[in-house]
Amino acid sequence: MVRPDKSIVKRFASLKMHLERENPVLIDAIGGFRKLDSIGYKTGLIATDDSYAMQISWWPLISILGVFSAGKSSFINSYLGQKLQKTGNQAVDDKFTVICYGEENAGRVLPGLALDADMRFPFYRISDEIEKVTEGEGRRIDAYLQLKVTDSEVVRGKILIDSPGFDADAQRTSTLKLTNHIMDISDLVLVFFDARHPEPGAMQDTLTHLVENTIARNDSSKFLFILNQIDTAAREDNTEEIVGAWQRALSQKGLTAGRFYTIYNKEVALSIENEGLRRRFEEKRDADMAEIEERIRQVEVERAYRIVGAMEREAYTIRDRAIPAIARLKATWSRRVLRFDALLLALVVVIVLAGAAMSSSIGALMGFILSLFADPVSMFSVILGLVLISLVVHFLIRNLVAQFMASRLRKTDDEQFARAFRFNTRFYRSVFSKHPVGWSSRSRKTIDEVIEQASDFVESLNDQFTNPSGKVRSQDTAPG
Repeated sequence: MVRPDKSIVKRFASLKMHLERENPVLIDAIGGFRKLDSIGYKTGLIATDDSYAMQISWWPLISILGVFSAGKSSFINSYLGQKLQKTGNQAVDDKFTVICYGEENAGRVLPGLALDADMRFPFYRISDEIEKVTEGEGRRIDAYLQLKVTDSEVVRGKILIDSPGFDADAQRTSTLKLTNHIMDISDLVLVFFDARHPEPGAMQDTLTHLVENTIARNDSSKFLFILNQIDTAAREDNTEEIVGAWQRALSQKGLTAGRFYTIYNKEVALSIENEGLRRRFEEKRDADMAEIEERIRQVEVERAYRIVGAMEREAYTIRDRAIPAIARLKATWSRRVLRFDALLLALVVVIVLAGAAMSSSIGALMGFILSLFADPVSMFSVILGLVLISLVVHFLIRNLVAQFMASRLRKTDDEQFARAFRFNTRFYRSVFSKHPVGWSSRSRKTIDEVIEQASDFVESLNDQFTNPSGKVRSQDTAPG
């Protein structure tokens, strides 16, 4: 049985200790992920120093995206109640900043390596992914990430991610990779736009990436679109005009339902002399900020469902996508290897016979072959030699075909299965085996157990956060 590395066992123990203090309901989910890991190890889908549990964030995660000068950093500082992030009209930070709680080390800034090497944070091993996109950049992880510590109580038990100002036209591929990564793993994504630049038509590529590519997702409800610094519209009192321009731009990208929020930071806002106008702006800002902050508070609940959903989704992916893909790749590989074997054998036979025919020595060739089989020792030596040569050629063909197919996988949707494919084509794997290595009826049963376990978790979470039956719980009926 393939077992995880000691580092993974140690990290699971650390994660369990954290969940015992913070959310005991999720402890059993660790067992579900470990079951998936056991199948992943046996089938070669993941390495023994990796885990499906390490591919998600176990902390409630809020990411903040937006264009340059959209007021993201000012919003974070206002939310934290302290000036942690640098602010300015130009790009002041070109790194992704992970912000977490810490009493003793408040204000400390740690390098990207602190995130890349720690499974508790959302960028665990992200350097490997950056390296795949841009060779050599994975070693420069400190140029992309940093960790900041704050003692603000509002982020206790949560993680905030502040992204550099977004520009799809100029953004590096590796930065886009990180942006997509945090959008995937976040429980809540705040997308900021700048009301001071009411020309959304000039940033079509950015809108496409931040809006059009998100609304088609099955988790699109976690994206909040925020028009920040709306106080600048007070001078000309053209709020409706600015909001209308942005609404039209977003609707062109498919965001036709719902609304987006209009806010501003009162600490750095322009002075609004007209009292009635100021009151109207403040009421609108306060109402929208209250909704945004309520969604942030709900992240802890959404995080629990996200983790259970990730476990269930991974189980379905293994059973319904990964295993069939590996079986298909393995069948293609076997078919190609056998065809090349047969082709090479036929080619050798044709060359030998053609050479004998051209030299009029077919009779001599047949006589030589018969003489070899007349002596048992010679016959055994010839057969052994032919078998060894055939095996060497066969395994050479196996390896070359596998290498070629694996390299082609990098350009397809099956890229994630390249490791498992190579695992199935090792020299001791039979070319005639049809089933992926490590996949059996027992493995299928384990997957079904994880899916059922996920449903039970959802029921447990529902019982914790809701009471659909309307029954009075025992603690509610206890005498005061």
